[in-house]
Amino acid sequence: MTAELLGQAEWIRVEATLGLSSSSQSDRGQFFTPDLAAKLIADLPATPSGAVIRVLDPGAGSGMLTAALVERAVREHWSSQIDVEAIEIDATLIPALRRTAEAAEAFARQNQVDVRVHVREADLIQLWSGIDAELTNDFDLVIMNPPYRKLAASSWQRMALGVLGWESPNLYAAFVALGVECLRDGGQLVAITPRSFANGPYFGQFRKKLLDEMAFDRLHTFESRSTVFSDTGVLQENIVFSATKNGKRNHVLITSSQGHRDHQVARTVDYAELVFPTDPEQFIRITTDGHDDDAVQFVSGMPSLLSTLGLSVSTGRVVDFRCRANLVPKPSDDSVPLVYPGNLRQGTIEWPKAIGKDQGFQLREESDHKALMPSGTYVVVKRFSSKEERRRIVAAVWNPEKNGNSAVAFENHLNVFHHDGHGLDPELAWGLCLWLNTSVIDRCFRTFSGHTQVNATDLRSMRYPDEVMLRALARGADHLPDQDDLDLLLEQIMWESVVA
Repeated sequence: MTAELLGQAEWIRVEATLGLSSSSQSDRGQFFTPDLAAKLIADLPATPSGAVIRVLDPGAGSGMLTAALVERAVREHWSSQIDVEAIEIDATLIPALRRTAEAAEAFARQNQVDVRVHVREADLIQLWSGIDAELTNDFDLVIMNPPYRKLAASSWQRMALGVLGWESPNLYAAFVALGVECLRDGGQLVAITPRSFANGPYFGQFRKKLLDEMAFDRLHTFESRSTVFSDTGVLQENIVFSATKNGKRNHVLITSSQGHRDHQVARTVDYAELVFPTDPEQFIRITTDGHDDDAVQFVSGMPSLLSTLGLSVSTGRVVDFRCRANLVPKPSDDSVPLVYPGNLRQGTIEWPKAIGKDQGFQLREESDHKALMPSGTYVVVKRFSSKEERRRIVAAVWNPEKNGNSAVAFENHLNVFHHDGHGLDPELAWGLCLWLNTSVIDRCFRTFSGHTQVNATDLRSMRYPDEVMLRALARGADHLPDQDDLDLLLEQIMWESVVA
């Protein structure tokens, strides 16, 4: 009977999306849920209880999640009556949503269950804020594949959520926030979203409020970036999660698979392993196997923070499109080196380098000096790693002696490690660079970051070896060893420190 309802819903979804332009989908942030992904999402929540189960499907699209949930509820005999509120803003999708709703109701009737799907064409945020009408806060279950689109700080949507105490920099976060608000105490939220809210400052306030309001019960990760929404070209790394409003924070079931069609690997972790109680940023760390656990424990056991090492990290000061008049294609007598991510290669910085970017920064006004770092040795990390790179964190050392011992300008897509705005001791810099490029750091970082961006906040939150171990790791290095050799070197240094 699964194929009967979900098969109908999938045909309706495909037919409906064929009639939409890519530009309209982009404007609305629409990404539609395939049938098997919808089934995976609908299988996450625990069975609700009650004579009548109330379900909210905001941003319902063509109704795939409603169909998947109804199929499961009927198969498992959840209740004799299930009421679904399916909300969709796109008028062109309403006919498809109604067809799916009718198919779900008919399917339920055949199995002696009363399912009522109320289709509403409306803006979810307007419904809650009272511009059109009001939503109640007594739903038993909210299931969603929310739209993905950035929200400007001045947008009315973001301000409307701010009244409720939510900071929502993206439309998907706004939907999740309203999903939480619509739940009764003990109600469940299940959603497929980008993983970007799990770490970093951009979603910091949102993440902290979400963790205050909700207790995660289960998380599912996909190892592949492209399989879930393969017919829409989405490369964002997504997770599926279920959480209970004011629920218990004991254990969390974490599952993972290559895509939504593949075998799942499952493990249970303590809640304190998901969100460290002592972490002021409250990063959500998703360890999918024992190797992840080992990496997290190893890094967490390091003795130092950047601050205790006397180091800082900040983003590069040059935003190239804002200072085009200062950029020169090639080095000149009146310019300083300008370093981009493309200049990084195997632990060192090649400058100048033909990468299609200007390689010099020219001082034209006194205020331009603010964009520079004084001559010195720096460790830089790419803020965005490419899909082809093996590591999420890609670090390299800037050697001033190879580049005239001049001041240097770092472009904004780089994170720069420094000592109170000045360079580092070269040996310490190389030890730091090698540490950041190890496999254990890469594995640890992936537990809380599901995208290719590396924020300065992420780097500040990690722990580091002490200065003695970092210098021992460097051992006169002036290049990045092969990955296996580097990992072996780290293992040797750690062993020597234990023996000593």
